[in-house]
Amino acid sequence: MNIAPFALERYFSRHEFTARYLLSCSDCEALTLPELLARADAGTRGLWDSLKLTYTDTAGHPLLREAIAEIYTGIDARDIVVAAPEELIFLLMHALLEPGHHVITTAPAYQSLHEVARSIGCEVSMWEPDEGRGWSFDLDRLETLLRPDTRLLVVNFPHNPTGHLPSGDAFAALLELARARGIYVLSDEMYRFLEHAPATTLPSACELYARAFSLFGLSKSFGLPGLRIGWLVSRQADVLRKVLELKDYTTICNSAPGEILAIMAVRDRDDIFAGHRARLQTNLAVLDRFFADYADCFSWHRPAGGSICFPRMLIDAEASAFCDALVERAGIMLVPSSLFQFGERHVRIGYGRDDLAQVIDRFAACLDEHYR
Repeated sequence: MNIAPFALERYFSRHEFTARYLLSCSDCEALTLPELLARADAGTRGLWDSLKLTYTDTAGHPLLREAIAEIYTGIDARDIVVAAPEELIFLLMHALLEPGHHVITTAPAYQSLHEVARSIGCEVSMWEPDEGRGWSFDLDRLETLLRPDTRLLVVNFPHNPTGHLPSGDAFAALLELARARGIYVLSDEMYRFLEHAPATTLPSACELYARAFSLFGLSKSFGLPGLRIGWLVSRQADVLRKVLELKDYTTICNSAPGEILAIMAVRDRDDIFAGHRARLQTNLAVLDRFFADYADCFSWHRPAGGSICFPRMLIDAEASAFCDALVERAGIMLVPSSLFQFGERHVRIGYGRDDLAQVIDRFAACLDEHYR
């Protein structure tokens, strides 16, 4: 397999554990192990205390899949495969795609959502949003990208990195375009339930469209990225079977401790989501003040969901050079838009962590000293 290096992950590898301050993390503040164990019911705590560190069910622990199924309408545990989210993207694309297939993906995007398809030999078209209209994705533009050989449409809402969230009607219309042509849909829903107005939470694509695959997991909305647990949900039994056959050549099965801890989290999901949403609201107020005070340096569209935003730089510098200087001068890691293959005028800010106000203060001081 010939695949391009994952630019964002290589950048994080360089800076995430050496920079003193992180301003671009996309996940919410992580729960500690004692915090998660305290949320366990008696039955799940018993599973933890008696756990044998042996192999697990390839598709995922049955109790975990049953708990996940409760998140969705019309979904059974048999419709779920559990693995690391990144692994599931890789496995699904290899199960669905062949050289010559056409794939459309929302962009800018997490690189694997388009690069895995390219490495298979697919032609990939990027469906980009309109920044002037709040990063909205135009359905008429999508329709012009559709072709007779389009095999897969990849979407991501709430969107990383812009935080855009379409209306329910727009999302339904998007799926109808795929349904009318029999196109598969991969819906990356990793930031679901972090909508800033909970009433705007979209239905999962797998609930609305039989040929859709919904990707979710513990990394973002749950604040548990270290467990490396995610899931793929679909009523396409034959494709899920192929995913499991391919999984025999990757991880085979998941971490036994991780799966039991995942059961605890999924069963207590409403309380976990509420805690993260409260933090996001507090941090959005911090960003509101920052962008008002530094309107000469940045412009932004306030995100509708997720834990990231994508402001435009008004500073006379390219984003990559600006971010390199920032980590050198202030010890702050910030992600430039070049890592999303989206030019040099934007940066991604993550606001799901407890220390955002502290990091923003240091960021502002650096701007005052070097750019104002």
